[in-house]
Amino acid sequence: MEPTPTPPAGARRTILIDPVTRIEGHAKITIHLGENGAVEGARFHVTEYRGFERFCEGRPFTEMAAITARICGICPVSHLLAAAKTGDRILSVTIPPTAVKLRRLLNLAQIIQSHALSFFHLSSPDFLLGWDSDPAKRNIFGLIAADPELARGGIRLRQFGQELIERLGGRKIHAAWAVPGGVRSPLDPADREAIQARLPEAFATTNAALDRFKGLLDGPLAVEAATFGCFPSLFMGLVGADGRWEHYDGDLRLIDAVGAVLAEALPQQRISEVLAEAVEPWTYLKFPYYRPLGPEAGSYRVGPLARLNVCTRIGTERADAELLELRQRGGRVVTSSFYYHLARLIEILAALEAIEALLDDPEICTRHVRAHAGVNTFEAVGVSEAPRGTLFHHYRVNANGLIEAVNLIIATGQNNRAMNLTITQIARNHIQPGQTEIAEGLLNRVEAGIRCFDPCLSCSTHAAGQMPLYVQLLGPGGELLNERWRD
Repeated sequence: MEPTPTPPAGARRTILIDPVTRIEGHAKITIHLGENGAVEGARFHVTEYRGFERFCEGRPFTEMAAITARICGICPVSHLLAAAKTGDRILSVTIPPTAVKLRRLLNLAQIIQSHALSFFHLSSPDFLLGWDSDPAKRNIFGLIAADPELARGGIRLRQFGQELIERLGGRKIHAAWAVPGGVRSPLDPADREAIQARLPEAFATTNAALDRFKGLLDGPLAVEAATFGCFPSLFMGLVGADGRWEHYDGDLRLIDAVGAVLAEALPQQRISEVLAEAVEPWTYLKFPYYRPLGPEAGSYRVGPLARLNVCTRIGTERADAELLELRQRGGRVVTSSFYYHLARLIEILAALEAIEALLDDPEICTRHVRAHAGVNTFEAVGVSEAPRGTLFHHYRVNANGLIEAVNLIIATGQNNRAMNLTITQIARNHIQPGQTEIAEGLLNRVEAGIRCFDPCLSCSTHAAGQMPLYVQLLGPGGELLNERWRD
């Protein structure tokens, strides 16, 4: 093997990570080193092209729930519900109470299955197998070999969420069940009993994962909690009555890094008046921000950690106890992005408690689940909380209900600036001036900074694809100084 070339003194270099692995979709990361060898900055490049909104034009708005659910195989429920809620507003109807409860049940199932995928499949191999472990084994299969009980519990927890989705909508993925005006079919009592029977196991798995992860935070993960995206920012999410944790309806609340409320109820139907989207030439992923404060000061985070930051309480006994402990660890507003992982586990617990209560509701199997009407409004916005954060569907239709314009504001895009700040902070903490080695642990930590946010690039850019990992270290003239391949 040829020796690794030594970079010339004073050279500017770029470390390229292309693509980032164990995320939904593909992207690359570049780490820019200055003349003194110190990290100047890092960029999260999304290299997929976004085009889904355009080919929705001309379609009936009643088809949008089924169409947009196909943006992604991980997040179909999120788009299904946002599109259905937009359709409700176009019809100007109040959907039946049971339909609201069933939609909530569906979204809770989606939160569980998506958070379980993120924590157990994509991220826990880093925590449990080690940042510097063999990448060929640092995955769910390596976790099964090292800790079969935890891995099996995580797989079955995700299966629980998917089974609930299937029992409601007929399919685990792309179930076109929520529609403008409500849902297509009621819940069968036999399905309710089957889901209730699986709740004890789901609770046990979640509690075990919480205990395990909190133990790691008190020990080997303390450094990551302090350096993986720990910075002040705004946070946004839905809240219910009295500021309670919300995932489907309610008001949009925006707070700053110390908990001061900047906006108690953002105008959802005029959201473009308060949110804007900046663009950069080096990525297809936009940068939404709070318009009154501008692109940088107005950048904000969404998702599980943001939802726990903006709410005053969750409203269920066990999850509220975990929320209190989270705030004891990280403060009233937790600003470290690494705590997104703990927030996911707390939300799984909250979702299980909410499912338990909904299944005990005597109205949950009522058969009146849909309202009918024609086009009454020509422009509407539907807002719902996807597992990864607040999701906006904005449609404009004509008198025949055909789509004239669509804008989708995705949670991953709203976290875009935070992801760039996170990888910059990690790189500065782990790359020393003059360092030329591209160590596996370094690459994995930078990628793990992105995985804190569990980005879904298929949603945010509406494309799909896989690529092998290829890392280059380039000199100031573009010459290759070092390289690494990962199949």
